[in-house]
Amino acid sequence: SPAAAGKLLVIPMEGSHWLSMKKVLLELSKRGHEIVVIAPDNKILIDSSDVYELKTYPVPLMKEVVEE
Repeated sequence: SPAAAGKLLVIPMEGSHWLSMKKVLLELSKRGHEIVVIAPDNKILIDSSDVYELKTYPVPLMKEVVEE
């Protein structure tokens, strides 16, 4: 392989962008990459997984406000 597996930092957007990205992260994980996903603590679709490590950070908006 011309490239070695490495570390990947992902800062996704909520919504369909994330749903598409999850498939890419699964494939990268299978190829040996270590993945860290950073998301706000009021996330809706971004969830934890065995494929990547999820780290959250506080934001001033509550999850209910974001869902509205």
